[in-house]
Amino acid sequence: MKISLRHFLLPGLMLLALPARAKLTVVATTPDLGAIAHAIGGDRIDLTTLARPTEDPHFVDAKPSFIVKLNHADVLIEGGAELEAGWLTPLLEGARNPKLAAGKPGRISAAEGVALLEIPVALDRSQGDIHATGNPHFLTDPLNAKLVAAHLARSFAELDASSAGVFQARLKSFTAQLDERLVAWQKLLAPFQGRPLVTYHNYWIYFGRRFNFPMELFLEPKPGIPPTPAHLAEVITKMKADRLTLITVQPYQNRRTADAVATRTDAIVLDWPSFPGGKGTEGYVEWIDFLVRSIAHGFAAK
Repeated sequence: MKISLRHFLLPGLMLLALPARAKLTVVATTPDLGAIAHAIGGDRIDLTTLARPTEDPHFVDAKPSFIVKLNHADVLIEGGAELEAGWLTPLLEGARNPKLAAGKPGRISAAEGVALLEIPVALDRSQGDIHATGNPHFLTDPLNAKLVAAHLARSFAELDASSAGVFQARLKSFTAQLDERLVAWQKLLAPFQGRPLVTYHNYWIYFGRRFNFPMELFLEPKPGIPPTPAHLAEVITKMKADRLTLITVQPYQNRRTADAVATRTDAIVLDWPSFPGGKGTEGYVEWIDFLVRSIAHGFAAK
């Protein structure tokens, strides 16, 4: 029986002719949102994160290349609690992408469904950089991360129904991992719970409430207002009186100020990454794990 060469070549050529699975092109504003998007989307999404892990999310360097990324995106994931308002709005205006218009399936507000804390009764700019919708740093609480992950899984499935099963399976895995780690984190922190920490900026309120660490004393006199000598003197006095021993500082904040206060109060300064990606924390779970272990080691050292 004669077998033509095309019998061997044709199946391979047909496979080559099949179109590759189209991925959702996703842009996340900050690395915490990007980390959760990756956990849910995996290889079914093509992900870009705009802010760097070491960057102040209030003041991101809005590069022209971001406009191109947004113009080509199927999905934009933003915090949705005014965190990015100052720099994201002009980028979206430049991108002119109807998929990312408010109310469209491709525009995902992560704050939707999250109980935000510190919603002001009235807007008073004399109180510093406050947000009308509440404190926007809600992803420092792992339970809020579970809410956001479920939101992303639903939204991705709406835009790519053929991958809905994958998104749901990855959501289940991510949620189970968080639940398991939360038990371990609570156990590790149990001996120290209830002890206050001093922070540079009011960034960690959700984390503090979840793990029972009051964070009510700040090196900033008001949100976004640089520390003054008079205010720092008050902080030092209170730290000595209440025997507060841990100060947290983030990459874009003035470490020298924190060191000066620590020297006067015999405290330890904890270098905390604001987002996953800092201090070798590649994913969301690794980021929270770093923060938890940092507190445990800090208190144990004191």
